[in-house]
Amino acid sequence: MSTAAAAPARTGQVLADLLPASRVRDIALVAGGAALTGLAAQISVPVPGSPVPVTGQTLAVLLVGTALGAGRGFLSLALYALAGMAGVPWFAQGTSGATAPSFGYILGMILAATVVGALARRGADRTALRTVGAMLLGEAIIYAVGVPYLALATGMSASAAIAAGLVPFLVGDGVKAALAMGALPTAWKLLDR
Repeated sequence: MSTAAAAPARTGQVLADLLPASRVRDIALVAGGAALTGLAAQISVPVPGSPVPVTGQTLAVLLVGTALGAGRGFLSLALYALAGMAGVPWFAQGTSGATAPSFGYILGMILAATVVGALARRGADRTALRTVGAMLLGEAIIYAVGVPYLALATGMSASAAIAAGLVPFLVGDGVKAALAMGALPTAWKLLDR
């Protein structure tokens, strides 16, 4: 076992830093984060009256950001977005391209993964309370980009975009934050033993 994997976690580290450092590790983590996001996007349930489905994508994005850190999280979600724009059918419901009204959420996901990754380096994923705060901030960032984009792409009013692109997702996002709240601090506790 390497000393990097056996050493207790210190502030300034994210979960991915506990693996032995190498360029191959970083490439694999970035590609794996993009693939995880693409797989989670296929867990998709249409929402009546909204062009945006409920997906597992948001949870994956936030976990990728916190586990990989800001730099690798950004690269992972940028790879996900660029590959999807190039035609890889791994956006929600097996779609691709940048013309969907929900593409703004993907842009928000890049920023959210970066922010929660930076917060994780400061220990935001070590306790349940900090983790839920980081996850809710990440979700707010996704909506801050996604909802206005939805309004512009569809011609909806701001209130209609909020009703179609935010309100139906709040309960599910609370559940996703709760899942992360349990998973991330538990992972740190197990690894610190």
